[in-house]
Amino acid sequence: MPFSLESPAFRNGDRIPPRHARDGGNLSPPLVWKEAPPGTKSFALVVEDPDAPSGTFRHWGLYDIAPGQSQLPEGGAGGAAPGFAQAVNDFGNSGYDGPQPPRGHGVHHYHFRIAALDTEKLPLPAKASVAQLWTAAQPHLIAEAELVGTFENR
Repeated sequence: MPFSLESPAFRNGDRIPPRHARDGGNLSPPLVWKEAPPGTKSFALVVEDPDAPSGTFRHWGLYDIAPGQSQLPEGGAGGAAPGFAQAVNDFGNSGYDGPQPPRGHGVHHYHFRIAALDTEKLPLPAKASVAQLWTAAQPHLIAEAELVGTFENR
């Protein structure tokens, strides 16, 4: 079985529940990853919306997630959660901010991507952006898994 990412809150390609949207509960969805490849020393996770009017918008970034960890509970990224570091998203916050597409802009696709890395720590400065996080992860990438959810504000 290949490296995979899923959520008990929504299936791949399905609508993200409002409780995980920024205008709803703004809770990070529960996530589970399976079959991490051999040699994994940490994980990094990003959430991006490539359908944003100004280009890809980054909603969340986690890194230095311990190799023994294989899930995040709902709302598990709130505050200063132990066991990983969080990057600054494009709202300017260090943490999760859920879907909030402009009203009438149509369906947006939110790509939850987890990377298995060959390093325990990424060399990132304090207040690193999600974009900086993903760039720093690329040279250490062993495998990547993706889950896509949709959301629309009518």
